[in-house]
Amino acid sequence: MFEMRMDLPQNFGMKVRTTAGRGFSPEELAQQCAEKIVGISDSAPLEIRDQAIAFRHQVSRTVEAYLKQAVQSDRTTVYNALTGAGHPHLANLIRRL
Repeated sequence: MFEMRMDLPQNFGMKVRTTAGRGFSPEELAQQCAEKIVGISDSAPLEIRDQAIAFRHQVSRTVEAYLKQAVQSDRTTVYNALTGAGHPHLANLIRRL
């Protein structure tokens, strides 16, 4: 018999997110990332909560921009690999995504 115990804080929260028929978009991933980076307490004063929400939004937009750049960079890498392997038609299909 296997038993595992964990002491977790009382306010420990877990979220599960899924998509159907696709992966997560850069926007969705950026939002998830910003939520992890910028925690906002329910008991914080309203002014501080408002600042934290605005900061989280800015972090999300920054992360989103870099994720989109990473996607484009990876597509360039795949395009170049396919072109170099003699598959220019496939490479052009990837480029147009």
